[in-house]
Amino acid sequence: MKLNLYPVLLLILFIFTFPDFSIAQSAPGEVQRQATITGTIVDKDNRAPLEYATVVLTNTETQDVTGGVTGPEGTFEIEAPAGTYNVRFEYISYKPVVMENQQLKGKRDFGIISLALDVAQLEAVEVTGERTTVEVRLDKKIYNVGKDLTTSGAVITDALQNIPSVAVDVEGNISLRGNENVRILINGRPSALAGFGSTEALRQLPADAIERVEVITSPSARYDAEGTAGILNIILKREKTLGVNGTVNMNIGYPASGQVTSNFNFRTDKFNIFNTLGYSYREPPGNGFFDNQYFQGLYSRIIEDRAINRRDKGFNINLGAEYFITEKQSVTASFFTRLSDEQDNTTNDTQRFIDGDLATSTLRSETENEDDKSWQVSLNYRNRFNDDGHQLTADLQYSYDDEDVNTDIFENNTFPNDLLVAQERVFETEKQDDWLIQADYVLPMGDRQFEAGYRGTFETEVNDYQLDSLDRASGEFVTNLNLTNVFTYTENVNAFYTQYGDKFGKFQVLLGLRLENTQLKGKVESDIPDANLEEELGFDFDTDFDRNYLGLFPTVNLVYEFNERENISLGYNRRINRPRGWFINPFPSRSSRTNIFQGNPDLDPAFANAFDLGYLRRWESITLTGSVYYQRETNSFERIQEDTGVTTPDGINIIRTIPINLSTNQRYGGETGVLWNPSKKLRFNGSFNIFKFITDGFYNGTDFGAENLSYFARFSSKVTLPAKIEWQTNMFYRGPSQNAQTETEGIFSLNLALSKDVLNDNGTLTFNVSDLFNSRKRRSFTVTDQFISDSEFQWRERQFTLSFIYRFNRSKRDDGRGRRGEDYDDDGGEF
Repeated sequence: MKLNLYPVLLLILFIFTFPDFSIAQSAPGEVQRQATITGTIVDKDNRAPLEYATVVLTNTETQDVTGGVTGPEGTFEIEAPAGTYNVRFEYISYKPVVMENQQLKGKRDFGIISLALDVAQLEAVEVTGERTTVEVRLDKKIYNVGKDLTTSGAVITDALQNIPSVAVDVEGNISLRGNENVRILINGRPSALAGFGSTEALRQLPADAIERVEVITSPSARYDAEGTAGILNIILKREKTLGVNGTVNMNIGYPASGQVTSNFNFRTDKFNIFNTLGYSYREPPGNGFFDNQYFQGLYSRIIEDRAINRRDKGFNINLGAEYFITEKQSVTASFFTRLSDEQDNTTNDTQRFIDGDLATSTLRSETENEDDKSWQVSLNYRNRFNDDGHQLTADLQYSYDDEDVNTDIFENNTFPNDLLVAQERVFETEKQDDWLIQADYVLPMGDRQFEAGYRGTFETEVNDYQLDSLDRASGEFVTNLNLTNVFTYTENVNAFYTQYGDKFGKFQVLLGLRLENTQLKGKVESDIPDANLEEELGFDFDTDFDRNYLGLFPTVNLVYEFNERENISLGYNRRINRPRGWFINPFPSRSSRTNIFQGNPDLDPAFANAFDLGYLRRWESITLTGSVYYQRETNSFERIQEDTGVTTPDGINIIRTIPINLSTNQRYGGETGVLWNPSKKLRFNGSFNIFKFITDGFYNGTDFGAENLSYFARFSSKVTLPAKIEWQTNMFYRGPSQNAQTETEGIFSLNLALSKDVLNDNGTLTFNVSDLFNSRKRRSFTVTDQFISDSEFQWRERQFTLSFIYRFNRSKRDDGRGRRGEDYDDDGGEF
C-alpha cells in the first residue's frame, strides 16, 4: 500500500506510544497466512444497512480477539491471521448472530447478515429514549435526541439546551463551549429553516422534528470554515419504512400558546414522499430593567423599566420527494416555506434624576409589527457507485427571505407634565436571497478514503430603512434624512476541499485542506453626503466597500481505539468568523432613544486556530466522554459600550453598543459528560464545561483587555413511575462571567415533565414546565469611564405546556430508533 510520509510517521509514533498496538510479523523464513472476511449487516425487517455494527472474531485456540465495525452502507472488510474463529455480529438493541468454529483463510464473503430487534433490549432503549447514548466519529459527536419529555411541545432552541457543550441564553442566542460564533446547519447545509443570520426560525420549528444533533467541534475540511466555535448540524427526521406513516402533535400552554404539527411519509420501492406541516401561536411575555448612573451630563441617574408583550403566529411546511432512478441513483427535490406574523409591544417607564431628585419621567410605547416570508427550494442528486461508499452527490439550493417591519413609537411625559416627547414611525424592509451550489465525491480504497468537493454560497441582503418623526409645529410626520437609508450587503464564498483518511489497525487519521475565497461587499445609499453621514453616525467608514480574503484552512483529526468501547481523539482546525449584515450596518437601532446598537462597516473577518483532545469510554450502563480544548482567535469581535457624546433634545446622554475587531482572544477549557442507565426505569445524564478566555486589545485609547473564568453544568434524570408514567427533570446552571466592561451573574433554570402512553401506545400525553422557578434572567453590571449600568433582562417567562402526539402506522420505537444508513446526506465528511 502506497502511503505518504506523514501517516507513516504517525503510525510509528503510536506503535511506540502504545505498547499493545502492534503489527503482526512473521518469523524469518515463515510466510504468515492472512484471512480477509467481508459482508453486509442489515436490519432484518426493512433491510436497511446498519452502520457501526460490530464484528468480533475470537480465535478458538489462542482466544485472541480482533474485529471491526461496519461503514455507512453496513459493509465490513476485516483482516486476521488464518485460523479457526467464533464470529459474532452484533448491534445495539438487536439480537446478535454467532457463527462458531469458522475456518478462515484467504478471502471469504459472509454475504448479508440480517439482525432482528431484541425486544427485551428495545424496552430499555424506549425508556432511555435514545438509540444509543452518544456516538463519536473522527470529527464530531452525535447525540440522538430521542424522546425528551421536557421538549414536548417546545421548539428547536429548547431542545438544544439539553445537548452537552451547547448553551442557549435568555435571548435565544446559541453558543458552543461558551462561544456564540457557532455555525447552524440543517441536514448538513445552510438553510432557511435555521434562519438568515439569526436563530429566530429555530424558535418557531417544533423540537420533535429533530432526529439527532451533531456537535462538531473539530470540523473536517468538507465543512464550511465559518464558525470559530464549531458547527451544530441538526438532522431532521425522515421515515424510511415502506407504506404510509406519520405523526400528529398538538399542544396548548400558558402563557397563551398552541401548536399543531403533522409529519407524513409515503414510501414505495421507487419513490419516497415526505411532508411536515405546522402552525403555532405564542404570547411569550418578557421584561427588562436598566439602572444607569452618569458621571457627566444633565442627569445623574436614569432608570428604565420595560415590559415586553408578544404575539407570534407562524406557519411552516416542508414538502419533498425522493425518486430512485436505479438502486444506486436517486434525485430528491424539496420545498420549504415559513410564514410568520409577529407583533411585539414594549412599554418603557423611564425616570430621570438630578442629584438624587426625580426631574422627569416618561412612558415610551413601541409597537412592532413584523411580517416575515421565507421559502427555499433544493435539488439533490446522489449516485452510489457501489456498496463500499463510493459516491457522488450534487446539490443546488435557493433561499429567499422577505421581512417587513413597521414600528410605531410614542413617548409621553408622565412627570412633571404630560406633554408629548416624541412620536416616530419606522418602516424597514429586509430582503435576502441565497444560492448554494455544492458537489462532493467520495472514493473508498479499502482502509483508505479520498474525498474532494466544491461549495459556493452567494448571499445578498438589502435593508431599506426609513424613519419619520412628528413635527409638532405642523402636526405632520417628516422623514429623517440623516437616518433614512438603503444598505446592501453581499457575501460570496467559493471553496474547494480535499481530504484523505486511512486506518492502521486501531489508529485512524483524517487529513484535510480547504481553500476559501470570501468577498464582502457593502454599499450605503443615503440622501446626505458621505462626509455629513460619517459625522452624523459618529465615526469614519467606507460607504461603498469591496473586500476579498483568500485563506487556507487545514484540518487534522486522529482517533486511537483501545478497544470497541474506549478511544481517544485529537483534532486541529483553522476557522473563520465572517461579520453578518447587522454587524456591518452603520445605522443605529431605534429600540431606545438612549441605548442603541450600531454596526461597524470596517469589521474584518476573524480567524481562529483550535485544538481538541477527546476521550470516550463505554461500560454496560455508563458512557463517559471528556475533552480539553484550546482556541486562539485573531481580529476577534467584541461588543463595547461607549458614550457617543451626543444627547437627546431633552438632555439625555446616548450610549451605543458597537462591535469592533480586537487583537486576540484566547479560550481554553475542558468538559466532561456522563450518561448512566442503572436500570430500565432510571436514567441520569450530566455534563460540566469550564472555560477561560483572555481578551487583549485597545480601542480609542481604552484598554479592553480582560480575563474571565466561567462554566456551565446540566443534569437530567428520567424515572419510570408506577402505571408507566415517566418523569423527567432537567437542570441547567451557567456560572458568572465578565468581559472588559461587564460582569454577568450566573443563571439557573429547572424544567420538569410527566408523560404517559395511551391508546395502545399509539399516543403519548405529556405535561411539562419550562423554567419552573422563573429564574432565566440575565443580570449584568457594566462600568465605563462615563457611566455605570445595572440591568436585568428576561426574554421569556415560565411556560406550562400540555401536549399530545398520535402515531399512525408508526411505532413509538421508530420515533426513538430511526433507520441507519438511509439518513439525509448530512455533509458528514466522515471516515
